[in-house]
Amino acid sequence: MKRNPLFPFLAPARPAFLLAALLAATVSASAAYPGFRSLFNGENLAGWKGNLTLWSVRDGAITGQTTLEKPAKGNTFLVWEGGDVKNFELHARFRLLPNNDKKFANSGIQYRSRIVDPAEWVVAGYQGDMDGDGKYIGMLYEEKGRGIIAQPGQQVRVTNVEGKTKIDVTGVTTPAEELSAAIHIGEWNEYVIIADGNHLQHFVNGKLTADVTDLDEAHAAKSGVLALQLHVGLPMTVQFRDIQLKTLP
Repeated sequence: MKRNPLFPFLAPARPAFLLAALLAATVSASAAYPGFRSLFNGENLAGWKGNLTLWSVRDGAITGQTTLEKPAKGNTFLVWEGGDVKNFELHARFRLLPNNDKKFANSGIQYRSRIVDPAEWVVAGYQGDMDGDGKYIGMLYEEKGRGIIAQPGQQVRVTNVEGKTKIDVTGVTTPAEELSAAIHIGEWNEYVIIADGNHLQHFVNGKLTADVTDLDEAHAAKSGVLALQLHVGLPMTVQFRDIQLKTLP
């Protein structure tokens, strides 16, 4: 049976009477798929570390929340304790919820990153960006580094010329209107990150949002920690669930 490499738990078209059962079993099937392992048990933050004043588990999801009474001093992160990731495929579902002013904030999934301030749980490195308004969702950002590397919908080649990072846009991954139509504002979305050597790809709800070849050897990280971001600024709530990781050769 041929499977979709981005969503391995989804099989080819089946009769309608089987579809509901298939969708209901998505989480358990994903966890059981050969080569993938679940990074979150759905009950507590075992295997993760961060500021537990801001991170908790609610409704079966890792939840990061700031309020006016409990703000973040700066961007802070929940770090997976399972060791560094190098070449991998990561699947996660996320949603950003509006605050009392009906405004959305910004978050992200860090990978091949490094902890730069253990006391405040500050992380630097590659980030699969996301925001509740859908403007930046799916782009590749380097936290405390080179900044925006690839905007949503861009194919990019990164090099280093005379000691300076050079970013060349070489193509379009998915048209802007198609990306926008695929995003579920305020609802659950699926993020897939594939890092294979210097080739980095982000997918949101099956749409390729960033395709980067990072040849900037002075800055391109080969391995590092995996973490979830809680952004400084507006009170915000972000949730993650169904986090699955597969190590690639």
